[in-house]
Amino acid sequence: MQYKFLKNGFKVSVTSFGCMSLEEYGIENDYLIGSAIDKGVTLFDTADLYNKGGNEILLGKALGNNRKNILLATKVGNRWRTDGSGWDWIPTKEYILEAVDHSLRRLNTDYIDLYQLHGGTLDDPQDEIIEAFERLKHMGKIRDYGISSIRPNVIRSYVSYSNIVSVMTQYSLLDRRPEEEVLQLLEDHKIGVLARGTLASGLLAGKPAASYLSLKETEVRNIQRKVIKLAPVGKTPAETAIRYVADHPAVTTAVVGVRTSLQLDEMIDAGSLSPLTEKKRSAIAAIWTGNKYEQHR
Repeated sequence: MQYKFLKNGFKVSVTSFGCMSLEEYGIENDYLIGSAIDKGVTLFDTADLYNKGGNEILLGKALGNNRKNILLATKVGNRWRTDGSGWDWIPTKEYILEAVDHSLRRLNTDYIDLYQLHGGTLDDPQDEIIEAFERLKHMGKIRDYGISSIRPNVIRSYVSYSNIVSVMTQYSLLDRRPEEEVLQLLEDHKIGVLARGTLASGLLAGKPAASYLSLKETEVRNIQRKVIKLAPVGKTPAETAIRYVADHPAVTTAVVGVRTSLQLDEMIDAGSLSPLTEKKRSAIAAIWTGNKYEQHR
């Protein structure tokens, strides 16, 4: 496994374990998480929203004595309604300070390594949110904080006015908006990028072609075929797609959703591959260029 570092010194594996895909009662969960740790994965990402907190619980149980050997990342900002009908966006200091204690209990830990705002808009009380995260750092309940967002203007605002160490954002060969919108900004400010959605809901990992964002099914199929053709010898399209994202100089880690042993193996292999050559990366990048996507401002 290869590693990069956030500016606060966190040593992060080039590929990380996205826990959202884990089944609530999956009999393999403990094995998958333990095996990932054994093979060098350092960052595990979840959120209080996933499975109404159940995802945090299963991760906390699976980690066991390995807790101090990994980086635990979770998210805050969305609160489930009491009737279970959905959730509401609650970006307030009061709620963040309350929610962290519930996450700590579910995760069975005394601290969270990376606490992330789970969304955000320009209408949020940003000063209040930042104050909450800074207070939690001072209290020792979190080690650092970041945001999870696909909105360029929100990302720019937090870059300008906060001490975030990371941004989680969607980035893949089928969604290259970050290359045009935020990656250079984040690299310039030494703010790490946790790239999610690297396999585009499985479309880059063998699922049948379908429309994606504003790409038509035929366009997705064409990209799939070219990724297969350009994959390094012996490597799968999924490994190639993950590596394309992980090799971007602004990206700290590709967070890959894992539910099966095969997905884990591909994630580990992608993190262990030699970086793509500049020629290979350029050829892959040339599969599709241009910005046809609706912008998320």
